[in-house]
Amino acid sequence: MAKDTPYLDVQHLTKSFGSLVLFDDINFSVAEGQHVGLIAKNGTGKSTLLSILTGKEGSDGGEIIYRRDIRVGMLEQSPAFDPQESVLNACFRSNAVSSQGENHEGDEERVLKAKQILTKLKIRDLQQPMGQLSGGQQKRVALANVLITEPDFLILDEPTNHLDLEMIEWLEGFLQRGKKTLLMVTHDRFFLDRVCSVILELDDRTIYTYRGNYSYYLEKRQERIDNRRAEIARANNLYRTELEWMRRMPQARGHKARYREDAFYELERVAKQRIEERQVRLKSRNVYIGSKIFECQYVSKSFPATADEKGATKGVEKVILKDFYYNFSRFEKMGIVGSNGTGKSTFIKMLLGLVPVDAGKFDIGDTVNFGYFSQEGLQFDQQQKVIDVVKDIAEYIDMGGGKHFTAAQFLQYFLFTPEQQHNYVYKLSGGERRKLYLCTVLMKNPNFLVLDEPTNDLDIVTLQILEEYLQDFPGCVIVVSHDRYFMDKIVDHLLVFEGDGRVSDFPGNYTQYRQWQQLQPKAEKTGNVSSGGSSASSAAANPTGRASYRNDTRRRMSYKEKMEFERLTKEIEQLEAEQKQIEEVLCSGQLSIDELTEKSKRLPLLKDELDEKSLRWLELSEIE
Repeated sequence: MAKDTPYLDVQHLTKSFGSLVLFDDINFSVAEGQHVGLIAKNGTGKSTLLSILTGKEGSDGGEIIYRRDIRVGMLEQSPAFDPQESVLNACFRSNAVSSQGENHEGDEERVLKAKQILTKLKIRDLQQPMGQLSGGQQKRVALANVLITEPDFLILDEPTNHLDLEMIEWLEGFLQRGKKTLLMVTHDRFFLDRVCSVILELDDRTIYTYRGNYSYYLEKRQERIDNRRAEIARANNLYRTELEWMRRMPQARGHKARYREDAFYELERVAKQRIEERQVRLKSRNVYIGSKIFECQYVSKSFPATADEKGATKGVEKVILKDFYYNFSRFEKMGIVGSNGTGKSTFIKMLLGLVPVDAGKFDIGDTVNFGYFSQEGLQFDQQQKVIDVVKDIAEYIDMGGGKHFTAAQFLQYFLFTPEQQHNYVYKLSGGERRKLYLCTVLMKNPNFLVLDEPTNDLDIVTLQILEEYLQDFPGCVIVVSHDRYFMDKIVDHLLVFEGDGRVSDFPGNYTQYRQWQQLQPKAEKTGNVSSGGSSASSAAANPTGRASYRNDTRRRMSYKEKMEFERLTKEIEQLEAEQKQIEEVLCSGQLSIDELTEKSKRLPLLKDELDEKSLRWLELSEIE
């Protein structure tokens, strides 16, 4: 077979389940050295397509042709291992890699490589039985397996799931450096942008190919949608004329008339196409939260070293927080980042009262109503219909200003079609269940959203909807996430969990934080942002309520404070402009009762926020 033959060539592939057609007569190829990302909505067949490509599932028609001399490695979403096998042996003996050529036994060099890659993925006990590892750790071992065995063609299903930010950035570099051929499904848009040079979009039962990274895909996809919308509009205009002709024409038609009739039915097909798009941006105004949110008062938390079966000490004490002080502000949108195991999820569980503190306390305001989206998800009644799951919480959600969304409208906004709403829960894909869980949290109309890894398993379109919702959300938000793109869109500052009880507060998004880190000398890259591991005296000297400084002597404004000062300057200008506009329209006498009520409620909240930000601006302006 010629060397320029594609590594993978898919021709006329079709797959359906009963009346549900996932894809119909699709064609695409992956050339040697290409990095290809596959994008699709939840439930449209991404994982099914990968299963067909690797022979784990059959198709209804079409051909899948691999170049004859290559080996193919597959990373599955939920890999299976022998629970008794050691981590190191699993790296060489699991069935994660299907080969179409010779697969050599591990030697010293490959064992060394395995140890290096496992260390990068923070799997350090190489003799530990696989059965003792968590699901996330097992996924990392499976990833190590597919990288160590060095197949010619990598097929990866959600490779960044269960990786922290440090691991994701390492994997980006690993895949960028080599000449590996890659086809992957991921919802990590930063990862797609930096690793992939071709994007395949599975949409409307067909495949669209974009020869560029994720940013290029976004631009060209919009062009495709605009062109299709124009085509449908033209077809609709012509359709009305042709429909009138069809109604007037006698049944006995000549050859030309039959040709025109056939063309009419093709025109009708185009005219009746629909492009799924949301006509409104979902904005909830019916949320009130008081000026007191929560105060984290010198909280300490650690987990003791464990003991083995013989009573001997195993491991070391893990310190999560040590005398941590933080005063959470009204309307704050905070991101929490850090390596796995540093205590991010434990922190929010302590805030919610699900995990006890060792010392100190969380003092929470009376008006706070938490909405908690956990990593563990929600256990649904499998025999219940999707619409009934949401209706059990509320028949409608009050958006404020006299506007309401019914349960069905709310689900449709989050891309559950009317047909899907009347499906049973057991028919949903994993991503669709996570999306349904998200809807159940938002339907309760909380004023403080606490979201622990909300982006896992959600498709990119749903992520964009959630981003819009959170950007417009008038309450408070805490997000724990490894999705850098999502964090950049949502949060205005970060708590960085560094391990051993060290927590830093950075006023900016994730990209700004990484830029700041890269500007610091190596010795200063950790522990040089304001820290929460501080004493009562230093906290008392910090009336701003932010995580207290290690050093409160007279000093120059730090990088993070300059960033915060610039951000506050812009926000205060915007708030003052909004206040002036509201005061003017309230005096105009032209508002309806609903508008008058809404503006009257907004004005005191606006003034409180303006006072708070102005006070912080003045504090910062006094620093040299």
